[in-house]
Amino acid sequence: INISVTREYYTSTLKEIITQGEKFGNGGFFSGKKIMVEYTQPNPFKPFHIGHLMSNAVGESISRIIESQGANVVRANYQGDVGPHVAKAIYGMMKKGKPEASLSVAKQAEFIGECYSFANNEYESDENIKKEIDQINKKVYEKSDTEINELYDFGRKVTLSAFEEIYTILGTKFDYYFFESETAVLGRKILEEGLEKGIFEKSDGAIVFHGEKYDPRLHTRVFVNSQGLPTYETKELGLTKMKFDLENPDLSITETAVEQQEVLKVISKAVEILFPEYTGRIKHVTHGMMRFESGKMSSRKGNVITGESLIQDSIDVVSEIMKDRNMTQVELKEISSIVAVSAIKFSILRQAIGGDIIFDFEKSISFEGDSGPYLLYSVTRANSAIEKARKEDIVSSRENPKNELSELEQIIGRFPSVVARAGEEYAPHHIVVYLLGLASAFNSFYANNPIAQKENESSPYNLALTEAFVQVMKNGLNLIGVKVPRKM
Repeated sequence: INISVTREYYTSTLKEIITQGEKFGNGGFFSGKKIMVEYTQPNPFKPFHIGHLMSNAVGESISRIIESQGANVVRANYQGDVGPHVAKAIYGMMKKGKPEASLSVAKQAEFIGECYSFANNEYESDENIKKEIDQINKKVYEKSDTEINELYDFGRKVTLSAFEEIYTILGTKFDYYFFESETAVLGRKILEEGLEKGIFEKSDGAIVFHGEKYDPRLHTRVFVNSQGLPTYETKELGLTKMKFDLENPDLSITETAVEQQEVLKVISKAVEILFPEYTGRIKHVTHGMMRFESGKMSSRKGNVITGESLIQDSIDVVSEIMKDRNMTQVELKEISSIVAVSAIKFSILRQAIGGDIIFDFEKSISFEGDSGPYLLYSVTRANSAIEKARKEDIVSSRENPKNELSELEQIIGRFPSVVARAGEEYAPHHIVVYLLGLASAFNSFYANNPIAQKENESSPYNLALTEAFVQVMKNGLNLIGVKVPRKM
């Protein structure tokens, strides 16, 4: 189809952007829907590793995108505060002692993580220690040992506090915190009812669900192990029921690593049979793994790269790059944190979720090319041009453009449709790709068109276009969970 669009169409788009401001790009695809999004899911007593950063970035961005499309979003975080990993960390502290009270919360949490890794290695190499840790695990559930209870309460408090510091840096606030210690109790009750109905079966002292009976693509999962302890699967039953009892969402989204996908399919089938009213109201979104040159990380082996260390290393590099800029130490600290987070989130969200990501530290921090800092630098460059134009008393105008139609004008109005697609597909990468194209178009426009030249008749319109660019970039960056610094 051959069509032509008048120049007035593009000028009216600028007016729409400036008039709507922060609301430009909002839509109504999820209007009237309550959607609960569960993401991040770090476990107390273990390190907050890079995989949790990935889950947080994806989950927070999806939350913001569907919120912009009219959804009432309820953010939830599910954390494993019982289980073998807890027993291992407690065993480690029993052998190594508690961390020094004078240490920061982050350092205390790091020490507890080291206790966990130490105990896990012992667990796998010494049968006697394995039995001892298994006994600790039972006592955690029973709350029958004073020393274990004290170490449990201490470790849980410290590691959860350390997680909160990271959430603050990442810009995430949760409405609900669910814990396995709570969901296990409810899950066990649901399991017993399902056992009576024949949905679950006893097998060699355990309780299992034969998923393949209902769908040949599924498999058998253990819901209570031979020691009589509820597994992850049973806790998921309790979690699902708890979510719907508390909020009764139209849709419950769980964002997890792709390696949990097949397990969740089996659990979903069990939930569907137990609670037919939830059918069609549960969705799983999975992300791939983040890898470095050394391969997949494992907190069990102790070679984990913690989320906090990655953030801090990124902040240190950005601070070094900007150390000679004209800003106070307070500004440097704040801006370095914003830029570092943009680098990490961009690297995670730039490609379609589901595939593995190789994190390249140097490229992610670069202020040029495809990176979060590049997007931020483009916005601060535009803001600098706007400030200069205002000092020259140039008044922006959306009327009578004097120059030829630019690529920037053609791209900028596509933002609402891009956001709508990202929402419908739960796919933040559409926004990241769009922002890269928009930034590139602006930088080309900036190099070839006057914005702050008072004597040039094109400047007023170019200024209006620059202001619109800043607004759209801010809106888009906000949807991927990235702030815009005042300067860089």
